This record gives sequence, structure tokens and C-alpha cells, in this order.
Amino acid sequence: MSNRSISNFLTVAGLASILASIAIWATQGGTEKTHEEKSHGERFGIFVGLWAPTFFILANKYNDAAILEDNE
Repeated sequence: MSNRSISNFLTVAGLASILASIAIWATQGGTEKTHEEKSHGERFGIFVGLWAPTFFILANKYNDAAILEDNE
């Protein structure tokens, strides 16, 4: 698998993490749940959203490596 493909995959994974975070946060925070269940859902949504910067940083590193390969 090329560095460019890995970079593209990680970018998509970062975007998916953001969307999943919003979906988890919105669906797990219902009004009929206890305070503890609602808080857990919100924290889990935030936790998933924290993956996105890692994916984007890794995508940037692989993109830089792909650019270096192209220039050689």
C-alpha cells in the first residue's frame, strides 16, 4: 500500500471519527435516560471525536512521505 493511499485512508478515518462522535453524542444523550447514562454517552462521543486529530496528523505525515517519494 502506498503512502498516498494510507494518507487518504487516514483522512477519511478522521472525518468518520468526527461524524461518529456527533452521532454518538446526539443519540446517547436522550431525555428518558438517567443522568449517568446520558453523561456516559456524551463522554464516549467526545472520546471518539478525540481520535480525529491523531488520524489527521498521521495522514499529514504519510502525505509528506509520499511527496518525498514523488520527488526522488
